[in-house]
Amino acid sequence: MNDSTSKSEWLSFRLEHACDESKARAGIITTPHGEIPTPVFMPVGTCGTVKGIDPDQLGALGASICLGNTYHLMLRPGHERVKALGGLHRMMSWNSNILTDSGGYQVFSLANRRKISDDGVVFRSHIDGTQYDLTPEGAIHIQQSLGSDIMMPLDVCAPHPCDEREVVDAMTRTTAWAKRSLEARTQGALFAIVQGGMHEQLRAAHAGSLSELPVDGYSIGGLSVGEPTELLYQMCGYTADLLPQDQPRYLMGVGTPDNLISCIGMGVDMFDCVLPTRHGRNGMAFTRYGDVSIKQAAHTDANIPLDEECACTTCSRFSRAYLRHLYKSGEILAHMAITTHNVYFYLETMREARAAILENRFPVFAKAFFSDRARGVV
Repeated sequence: MNDSTSKSEWLSFRLEHACDESKARAGIITTPHGEIPTPVFMPVGTCGTVKGIDPDQLGALGASICLGNTYHLMLRPGHERVKALGGLHRMMSWNSNILTDSGGYQVFSLANRRKISDDGVVFRSHIDGTQYDLTPEGAIHIQQSLGSDIMMPLDVCAPHPCDEREVVDAMTRTTAWAKRSLEARTQGALFAIVQGGMHEQLRAAHAGSLSELPVDGYSIGGLSVGEPTELLYQMCGYTADLLPQDQPRYLMGVGTPDNLISCIGMGVDMFDCVLPTRHGRNGMAFTRYGDVSIKQAAHTDANIPLDEECACTTCSRFSRAYLRHLYKSGEILAHMAITTHNVYFYLETMREARAAILENRFPVFAKAFFSDRARGVV
Protein backbone atom coordinates (compact mmCIF):
# COMPACT_ATOMS: atom_id res chain seq x y z
CA MET A 1 0.00 0.00 0.00
CA ASN A 2 1.03 3.61 -0.51
CA ASP A 3 -0.02 6.38 1.86
CA SER A 4 1.48 9.27 -0.14
CA THR A 5 -0.67 12.35 0.41
CA SER A 6 -0.73 15.95 -0.78
CA LYS A 7 -3.03 18.57 0.66
CA SER A 8 -3.91 22.20 0.09
CA GLU A 9 -6.74 24.44 1.22
CA TRP A 10 -8.95 23.35 -1.69
CA LEU A 11 -7.82 19.85 -2.66
CA SER A 12 -6.14 16.83 -1.16
CA PHE A 13 -4.96 13.68 -2.87
CA ARG A 14 -4.22 10.38 -1.13
CA LEU A 15 -2.52 7.68 -3.15
CA GLU A 16 -4.01 4.45 -1.82
CA HIS A 17 -2.16 1.91 -3.91
CA ALA A 18 0.26 1.67 -6.82
CA CYS A 19 0.06 -1.56 -8.80
CA ASP A 20 3.15 -3.78 -8.40
CA GLU A 21 2.93 -5.04 -11.99
CA SER A 22 2.22 -1.73 -13.78
CA LYS A 23 2.20 2.01 -13.13
CA ALA A 24 -1.56 2.06 -12.47
CA ARG A 25 -2.62 3.97 -9.34
CA ALA A 26 -5.71 4.16 -7.14
CA GLY A 27 -6.33 7.19 -4.97
CA ILE A 28 -8.84 9.61 -3.49
CA ILE A 29 -9.14 13.28 -4.46
CA THR A 30 -11.06 15.34 -1.90
CA THR A 31 -12.50 18.83 -2.40
CA PRO A 32 -15.14 20.75 -0.43
CA HIS A 33 -17.74 19.02 -2.65
CA GLY A 34 -16.66 15.53 -1.67
CA GLU A 35 -14.45 12.60 -2.56
CA ILE A 36 -13.43 11.51 -6.07
CA PRO A 37 -12.12 7.93 -6.22
CA THR A 38 -9.45 7.53 -8.89
CA PRO A 39 -8.92 6.51 -11.61
CA VAL A 40 -11.92 8.58 -12.66
CA PHE A 41 -13.74 9.44 -15.86
CA MET A 42 -15.36 12.88 -15.81
CA PRO A 43 -18.45 13.29 -18.05
CA VAL A 44 -18.31 16.49 -20.08
CA GLY A 45 -20.96 19.12 -19.37
CA THR A 46 -19.67 21.83 -21.67
CA CYS A 47 -22.53 24.33 -21.31
CA GLY A 48 -23.59 23.43 -17.79
CA THR A 49 -25.20 20.08 -18.56
CA VAL A 50 -24.04 16.63 -19.59
CA LYS A 51 -26.02 16.27 -22.81
CA GLY A 52 -28.88 13.81 -22.56
CA ILE A 53 -28.62 13.09 -18.81
CA ASP A 54 -30.43 14.71 -15.88
CA PRO A 55 -28.04 15.65 -13.03
CA ASP A 56 -29.84 13.34 -10.58
CA GLN A 57 -29.44 10.49 -13.04
CA LEU A 58 -25.78 11.34 -13.53
CA GLY A 59 -25.28 11.03 -9.79
CA ALA A 60 -27.19 7.75 -9.74
CA LEU A 61 -24.83 6.41 -12.40
CA GLY A 62 -21.99 7.00 -9.94
CA ALA A 63 -20.38 10.18 -11.29
CA SER A 64 -18.48 12.09 -8.61
CA ILE A 65 -17.35 14.92 -10.90
CA CYS A 66 -18.27 16.45 -14.24
CA LEU A 67 -16.84 19.20 -16.46
CA GLY A 68 -17.90 22.71 -17.41
CA ASN A 69 -16.21 24.88 -20.01
CA THR A 70 -15.07 28.45 -19.43
CA TYR A 71 -15.25 29.50 -23.09
CA HIS A 72 -18.83 28.37 -23.68
CA LEU A 73 -20.19 29.54 -20.32
CA MET A 74 -18.58 32.98 -20.56
CA LEU A 75 -20.31 33.47 -23.92
CA ARG A 76 -23.66 32.04 -22.88
CA PRO A 77 -25.25 32.62 -20.40
CA GLY A 78 -22.25 34.62 -19.07
CA HIS A 79 -20.22 33.89 -15.95
CA GLU A 80 -21.63 36.85 -14.00
CA ARG A 81 -25.14 35.58 -14.63
CA VAL A 82 -24.10 32.11 -13.45
CA LYS A 83 -22.62 33.67 -10.32
CA ALA A 84 -25.83 35.65 -9.68
CA LEU A 85 -27.80 32.40 -9.96
CA GLY A 86 -25.73 30.88 -7.16
CA GLY A 87 -22.85 29.41 -9.17
CA LEU A 88 -22.68 26.52 -11.58
CA HIS A 89 -23.41 23.85 -8.98
CA ARG A 90 -26.67 25.48 -7.94
CA MET A 91 -27.69 26.55 -11.42
CA MET A 92 -27.38 23.04 -12.84
CA SER A 93 -28.50 21.36 -9.60
CA TRP A 94 -25.31 19.33 -9.24
CA ASN A 95 -24.03 18.82 -5.71
CA SER A 96 -20.82 17.00 -6.54
CA ASN A 97 -17.52 18.20 -7.98
CA ILE A 98 -17.00 20.34 -11.08
CA LEU A 99 -13.78 20.75 -13.03
CA THR A 100 -13.61 23.60 -15.52
CA ASP A 101 -11.37 23.90 -18.53
CA SER A 102 -9.92 27.38 -19.02
CA GLY A 103 -11.38 27.60 -22.51
CA GLY A 104 -7.90 27.69 -24.00
CA TYR A 105 -8.43 24.71 -26.28
CA GLN A 106 -11.64 26.16 -27.69
CA VAL A 107 -10.05 29.58 -28.20
CA PHE A 108 -7.00 28.16 -29.93
CA SER A 109 -9.16 26.08 -32.24
CA LEU A 110 -10.55 29.36 -33.60
CA ALA A 111 -7.52 29.82 -35.83
CA ASN A 112 -9.06 32.56 -37.97
CA ARG A 113 -10.87 34.27 -35.07
CA ARG A 114 -8.12 34.89 -32.51
CA LYS A 115 -4.81 36.62 -31.88
CA ILE A 116 -2.35 35.41 -29.24
CA SER A 117 0.09 37.64 -27.38
CA ASP A 118 2.00 37.43 -24.12
CA ASP A 119 -0.92 39.22 -22.46
CA GLY A 120 -3.53 36.62 -23.45
CA VAL A 121 -5.88 35.97 -26.34
CA VAL A 122 -8.19 38.26 -28.27
CA PHE A 123 -10.88 36.29 -30.07
CA ARG A 124 -14.29 36.60 -31.66
CA SER A 125 -17.25 34.56 -30.48
CA HIS A 126 -18.32 31.74 -32.78
CA ILE A 127 -21.92 32.65 -31.86
CA ASP A 128 -22.22 36.32 -32.86
CA GLY A 129 -18.71 37.57 -33.64
CA THR A 130 -18.40 39.67 -30.47
CA GLN A 131 -14.75 40.35 -29.59
CA TYR A 132 -13.40 39.17 -26.22
CA ASP A 133 -10.07 39.64 -24.49
CA LEU A 134 -9.24 36.58 -22.38
CA THR A 135 -6.23 36.88 -20.07
CA PRO A 136 -4.88 34.28 -17.62
CA GLU A 137 -6.31 36.36 -14.78
CA GLY A 138 -9.63 36.65 -16.59
CA ALA A 139 -9.87 32.88 -17.07
CA ILE A 140 -9.37 32.38 -13.33
CA HIS A 141 -11.91 35.10 -12.48
CA ILE A 142 -14.49 33.43 -14.72
CA GLN A 143 -13.89 29.99 -13.23
CA GLN A 144 -14.13 31.36 -9.70
CA SER A 145 -17.40 33.06 -10.65
CA LEU A 146 -18.64 29.68 -11.84
CA GLY A 147 -17.65 28.16 -8.48
CA SER A 148 -15.33 25.54 -9.96
CA ASP A 149 -13.76 22.99 -7.62
CA ILE A 150 -10.79 22.30 -9.91
CA MET A 151 -9.62 24.97 -12.37
CA MET A 152 -7.31 24.88 -15.37
CA PRO A 153 -5.06 27.84 -16.22
CA LEU A 154 -5.16 29.43 -19.64
CA ASP A 155 -2.58 27.62 -21.77
CA VAL A 156 -1.36 27.37 -25.34
CA CYS A 157 -1.94 24.05 -27.07
CA ALA A 158 0.48 23.68 -29.99
CA PRO A 159 -1.06 21.99 -33.03
CA HIS A 160 0.22 18.78 -34.57
CA PRO A 161 2.30 18.79 -36.61
CA CYS A 162 4.27 21.98 -35.95
CA ASP A 163 7.91 22.98 -35.68
CA GLU A 164 9.84 22.94 -32.43
CA ARG A 165 10.00 26.72 -32.20
CA GLU A 166 6.21 26.93 -32.07
CA VAL A 167 6.10 24.30 -29.31
CA VAL A 168 8.70 26.21 -27.27
CA ASP A 169 6.71 29.44 -27.64
CA ALA A 170 3.58 27.60 -26.46
CA MET A 171 5.43 26.24 -23.42
CA THR A 172 6.89 29.62 -22.51
CA ARG A 173 3.51 31.33 -22.55
CA THR A 174 1.84 28.41 -20.74
CA THR A 175 4.39 28.64 -17.91
CA ALA A 176 4.09 32.42 -17.62
CA TRP A 177 0.30 32.19 -17.65
CA ALA A 178 0.32 29.46 -14.98
CA LYS A 179 2.27 31.78 -12.68
CA ARG A 180 -0.16 34.63 -13.34
CA SER A 181 -3.09 32.27 -12.74
CA LEU A 182 -1.71 31.29 -9.35
CA GLU A 183 -1.36 34.93 -8.39
CA ALA A 184 -4.94 35.62 -9.44
CA ARG A 185 -6.44 32.56 -7.71
CA THR A 186 -8.26 33.25 -4.43
CA GLN A 187 -10.34 30.07 -4.21
CA GLY A 188 -10.52 26.64 -5.78
CA ALA A 189 -7.88 24.08 -6.72
CA LEU A 190 -5.64 24.87 -9.69
CA PHE A 191 -3.71 22.44 -11.89
CA ALA A 192 -0.72 23.15 -14.12
CA ILE A 193 -0.83 21.95 -17.74
CA VAL A 194 2.25 20.25 -19.18
CA GLN A 195 2.83 20.99 -22.85
CA GLY A 196 5.78 20.12 -25.08
CA GLY A 197 4.20 18.73 -28.20
CA MET A 198 5.63 15.43 -29.41
CA HIS A 199 9.13 16.18 -28.10
CA GLU A 200 10.23 14.27 -25.01
CA GLN A 201 12.99 16.72 -24.13
CA LEU A 202 10.55 19.64 -24.24
CA ARG A 203 7.98 17.82 -22.10
CA ALA A 204 10.72 17.05 -19.57
CA ALA A 205 11.78 20.69 -19.49
CA HIS A 206 8.23 21.94 -19.13
CA ALA A 207 7.31 19.48 -16.39
CA GLY A 208 10.46 20.52 -14.55
CA SER A 209 9.63 24.22 -14.67
CA LEU A 210 6.00 23.67 -13.64
CA SER A 211 7.03 21.43 -10.71
CA GLU A 212 8.35 24.54 -8.97
CA LEU A 213 4.85 26.03 -8.78
CA PRO A 214 2.50 25.45 -5.80
CA VAL A 215 -0.28 23.82 -7.85
CA ASP A 216 -2.75 21.14 -6.73
CA GLY A 217 -2.23 18.72 -9.61
CA TYR A 218 -0.99 18.33 -13.14
CA SER A 219 -2.70 18.02 -16.51
CA ILE A 220 -1.12 16.40 -19.53
CA GLY A 221 -2.06 18.72 -22.40
CA GLY A 222 -1.34 18.92 -26.09
CA LEU A 223 -2.39 15.35 -26.92
CA SER A 224 -5.28 13.99 -28.98
CA VAL A 225 -4.63 16.80 -31.46
CA GLY A 226 -4.27 14.61 -34.54
CA GLU A 227 -1.23 12.50 -33.68
CA PRO A 228 -1.32 8.70 -34.18
CA THR A 229 -2.37 6.62 -31.17
CA GLU A 230 1.11 5.14 -30.73
CA LEU A 231 2.58 8.64 -30.38
CA LEU A 232 -0.18 9.68 -27.98
CA TYR A 233 0.71 6.72 -25.76
CA GLN A 234 4.43 7.44 -26.00
CA MET A 235 4.01 11.07 -24.95
CA CYS A 236 1.44 10.28 -22.27
CA GLY A 237 3.55 7.60 -20.64
CA TYR A 238 6.71 9.69 -20.81
CA THR A 239 5.00 12.76 -19.34
CA ALA A 240 3.24 10.84 -16.55
CA ASP A 241 6.61 9.50 -15.39
CA LEU A 242 7.82 13.08 -14.94
CA LEU A 243 5.01 14.10 -12.58
CA PRO A 244 4.98 13.95 -8.76
CA GLN A 245 3.69 10.74 -7.20
CA ASP A 246 1.69 12.56 -4.54
CA GLN A 247 -0.50 14.70 -6.83
CA PRO A 248 -3.28 13.83 -9.29
CA ARG A 249 -2.54 13.48 -13.00
CA TYR A 250 -5.15 14.43 -15.57
CA LEU A 251 -4.96 13.50 -19.26
CA MET A 252 -7.08 16.10 -21.05
CA GLY A 253 -9.58 15.16 -23.76
CA VAL A 254 -8.77 11.44 -24.13
CA GLY A 255 -10.57 9.23 -25.17
CA THR A 256 -11.90 5.79 -26.08
CA PRO A 257 -12.36 3.04 -23.47
CA ASP A 258 -9.18 1.39 -24.75
CA ASN A 259 -7.31 4.72 -24.45
CA LEU A 260 -8.40 5.06 -20.83
CA ILE A 261 -7.30 1.58 -19.76
CA SER A 262 -3.98 1.96 -21.58
CA CYS A 263 -3.26 5.31 -19.94
CA ILE A 264 -4.33 4.14 -16.49
CA GLY A 265 -1.56 1.58 -16.89
CA MET A 266 0.83 4.51 -17.42
CA GLY A 267 -0.16 6.19 -14.14
CA VAL A 268 -2.90 8.61 -15.21
CA ASP A 269 -5.66 9.30 -12.66
CA MET A 270 -8.24 11.53 -14.39
CA PHE A 271 -9.86 11.57 -17.84
CA ASP A 272 -12.54 13.43 -19.76
CA CYS A 273 -13.94 13.02 -23.25
CA VAL A 274 -17.12 13.86 -25.18
CA LEU A 275 -17.24 10.45 -26.89
CA PRO A 276 -19.79 8.73 -24.58
CA THR A 277 -22.36 11.48 -25.02
CA ARG A 278 -21.55 12.39 -28.64
CA HIS A 279 -21.65 8.75 -29.74
CA GLY A 280 -24.88 8.27 -27.79
CA ARG A 281 -26.53 11.01 -29.82
CA ASN A 282 -25.23 9.37 -33.00
CA GLY A 283 -26.57 5.91 -32.25
CA MET A 284 -23.28 4.32 -31.18
CA ALA A 285 -22.98 2.35 -27.93
CA PHE A 286 -19.79 1.24 -26.22
CA THR A 287 -19.99 -2.28 -24.80
CA ARG A 288 -17.72 -4.78 -23.11
CA TYR A 289 -17.44 -6.74 -26.36
CA GLY A 290 -17.00 -3.91 -28.85
CA ASP A 291 -19.13 -1.08 -30.19
CA VAL A 292 -22.75 -1.34 -31.28
CA SER A 293 -24.12 0.89 -34.03
CA ILE A 294 -27.87 0.93 -33.49
CA LYS A 295 -28.25 2.37 -36.99
CA GLN A 296 -27.40 -0.98 -38.55
CA ALA A 297 -30.29 -3.02 -39.94
CA ALA A 298 -29.01 -6.13 -38.14
CA HIS A 299 -30.64 -4.79 -34.96
CA THR A 300 -34.13 -4.36 -36.45
CA ASP A 301 -35.50 -7.46 -34.71
CA ALA A 302 -32.81 -7.90 -32.05
CA ASN A 303 -34.65 -8.61 -28.80
CA ILE A 304 -31.50 -8.28 -26.69
CA PRO A 305 -29.99 -5.34 -24.79
CA LEU A 306 -27.01 -3.34 -25.95
CA ASP A 307 -24.85 -5.34 -23.53
CA GLU A 308 -26.24 -8.42 -21.81
CA GLU A 309 -23.74 -8.03 -18.95
CA CYS A 310 -24.54 -4.35 -18.32
CA ALA A 311 -26.54 -3.28 -15.26
CA CYS A 312 -27.56 0.18 -16.53
CA THR A 313 -31.22 1.18 -16.77
CA THR A 314 -31.10 1.17 -20.57
CA CYS A 315 -29.89 -2.42 -20.78
CA SER A 316 -32.30 -3.60 -18.09
CA ARG A 317 -35.34 -2.19 -19.95
CA PHE A 318 -34.79 -1.68 -23.67
CA SER A 319 -33.93 -3.99 -26.54
CA ARG A 320 -31.68 -3.11 -29.45
CA ALA A 321 -34.73 -3.40 -31.71
CA TYR A 322 -36.60 -0.79 -29.68
CA LEU A 323 -33.61 1.55 -29.53
CA ARG A 324 -33.17 1.26 -33.29
CA HIS A 325 -36.86 2.05 -33.78
CA LEU A 326 -36.54 5.13 -31.56
CA TYR A 327 -33.40 6.29 -33.34
CA LYS A 328 -34.84 5.81 -36.83
CA SER A 329 -37.99 7.65 -35.72
CA GLY A 330 -35.99 10.62 -34.47
CA GLU A 331 -37.14 10.12 -30.88
CA ILE A 332 -35.13 11.94 -28.20
CA LEU A 333 -35.37 8.91 -25.92
CA ALA A 334 -32.96 7.05 -28.21
CA HIS A 335 -30.27 9.67 -27.62
CA MET A 336 -30.93 9.74 -23.88
CA ALA A 337 -31.00 5.95 -23.47
CA ILE A 338 -27.81 5.25 -25.42
CA THR A 339 -26.01 8.16 -23.75
CA THR A 340 -27.02 6.82 -20.33
CA HIS A 341 -25.62 3.42 -21.24
CA ASN A 342 -22.36 4.90 -22.58
CA VAL A 343 -21.74 7.05 -19.52
CA TYR A 344 -22.51 4.12 -17.24
CA PHE A 345 -20.12 1.92 -19.24
CA TYR A 346 -17.30 4.45 -18.85
CA LEU A 347 -17.93 4.92 -15.13
CA GLU A 348 -18.26 1.19 -14.51
CA THR A 349 -15.03 0.56 -16.42
CA MET A 350 -13.28 2.99 -14.07
CA ARG A 351 -14.76 1.26 -11.04
CA GLU A 352 -13.57 -2.12 -12.30
CA ALA A 353 -10.11 -0.74 -13.08
CA ARG A 354 -9.87 0.79 -9.60
CA ALA A 355 -10.84 -2.50 -7.96
CA ALA A 356 -8.24 -4.34 -10.05
CA ILE A 357 -5.52 -1.87 -8.98
CA LEU A 358 -6.42 -2.19 -5.31
CA GLU A 359 -6.34 -5.99 -5.65
CA ASN A 360 -3.01 -5.82 -7.52
CA ARG A 361 -4.37 -7.48 -10.67
CA PHE A 362 -4.58 -4.57 -13.09
CA PRO A 363 -2.47 -6.13 -15.91
CA VAL A 364 -4.71 -9.21 -15.91
CA PHE A 365 -7.80 -7.00 -15.93
CA ALA A 366 -6.44 -4.85 -18.78
CA LYS A 367 -5.52 -7.88 -20.91
CA ALA A 368 -9.02 -9.33 -20.52
CA PHE A 369 -10.59 -5.93 -21.22
CA PHE A 370 -8.69 -5.47 -24.48
CA SER A 371 -9.43 -9.04 -25.54
CA ASP A 372 -13.16 -8.64 -24.92
CA ARG A 373 -13.31 -5.26 -26.67
CA ALA A 374 -11.50 -6.67 -29.71
CA ARG A 375 -14.42 -8.99 -30.48
CA GLY A 376 -15.94 -6.06 -32.36
CA VAL A 377 -19.69 -6.65 -32.25
CA VAL A 378 -21.73 -4.66 -34.79
